[in-house]
Amino acid sequence: MAAETLRVVCYLNQFFGQLGGEDKAGVGPQVVDGAIGAARAVQQALGDAGTVVATVICGDNYAAEQAERATTELVALVAAARPDLLVAGPAFLAGRYGVACGALCAAAQAELKIPTVTGMHAENPGVELYRRQVYVVQTGAEATRMLPEVQRLVALGLKLARGEAIGAPAAHGYFARGVTRNIVAGANAADRAVAMLLDKLAGRAFTTEVPRPAFPPVAAPRLVKTLAGATIALVTDGGLVPRGNPDGIEALNATRYGAYSIEGKSSLDAAQYDNPHRGYDTTWVKQDPHRLVPVDVARELEQSGAIGKLHETIYSTVGVATTLAQSARMGREIAEKLRAAGVDAVILTST
Repeated sequence: MAAETLRVVCYLNQFFGQLGGEDKAGVGPQVVDGAIGAARAVQQALGDAGTVVATVICGDNYAAEQAERATTELVALVAAARPDLLVAGPAFLAGRYGVACGALCAAAQAELKIPTVTGMHAENPGVELYRRQVYVVQTGAEATRMLPEVQRLVALGLKLARGEAIGAPAAHGYFARGVTRNIVAGANAADRAVAMLLDKLAGRAFTTEVPRPAFPPVAAPRLVKTLAGATIALVTDGGLVPRGNPDGIEALNATRYGAYSIEGKSSLDAAQYDNPHRGYDTTWVKQDPHRLVPVDVARELEQSGAIGKLHETIYSTVGVATTLAQSARMGREIAEKLRAAGVDAVILTST
C-alpha cells in the first residue's frame, strides 16, 4: 500500500465542516465529496500520499444526544466511501466534538477494520474515554495552529495505514494507550530506579517510566462557626435537574450548572425532577431525588437546630467526563454565589 494513493475520509463537526455554529449543532450526519472546511488541511498534509475522498459531518448536539444512533449513521457514511484511513478532527478542547471523534474512530476500527486517528487537547473528555482504543494525538486547546496539528495527525495516520511500526507515545505525540510492550533496556529495573532517585535527589533532570497525573493541592477550609449556627448549602455533580432540564445541562462533559430554589420545600417531589447524567444508573435517583440531594434530612436537621439554616438554592451539574478546567470554573462561580449569600459550608454529593 505504500506506493498507492490512500483513500482518506475526514470527520468534522458542524463548525469545522462550515455548516454553522451552535445554531447548526443539531444537524444529523451528512457527507460531502472531497475535502471541505478543516478537511482541506488534511488534504494539504497528505500531499501526494492520499486523497480525501469524502468529508463526513455531524452536529455536536446530535452526536452527544443521540450517541449510538449518530455513530451507527456515521460509520455507514464512512463505509460507503471505502477509505483506507479515517482522520477525525482534530477536536482540540471541544468536548462534545472530541467524544464524537473518539466514538466514531473506535466504531470504524471495530466494524470496518480500517486504521483511524484523531487529535485532542489533554483535557478533552474524549481523551480519557477513548485513548486506550484509538490513537489520539495531543494538540493545543485552540485551532490557531490547525495545519501543524493536522500534519502530526496525518503523519501518524499514514504510518498506521501503511502498516508501519508505531513507536512510543513520546516519539509520535499520541496519548499513552496503556499498552505494555517488552523492550531490551540497558539496565535492570533496580538500577534504573536507583539512578532516577539519585538524579531526583541531586536536582538533575530525569524521566520517569511511570508518569502520574499531577493535580494542584487544595487546602481543606475550616468551619469558623458551629454547625448549629451555620448556613449549609446542598451542591451536587450527580445531575439532578427540574423536569425538562431548563438549563440544558449536558449529559456528559458539562459546561453548565443550574441553581434551583427549594424555598418552602421540605422535600423533593420526584415527579418534578429528572436526571440527564450518563455516568451512572440514575433510576434510583429519579425514583427518589433525596438519594442524591437530601433536602428532606437537611430540613429535619434545620428544624432540630443541628444546623442553623438550609440555603434555599441547590446547585447541580453533571460530573462525568467534565474537564478539570470546566469543573474549576463552575466551582469558582458557584462558590462566589454561595459566599455572597452568606453560606458557611457545603454538603457536596456525588454519584
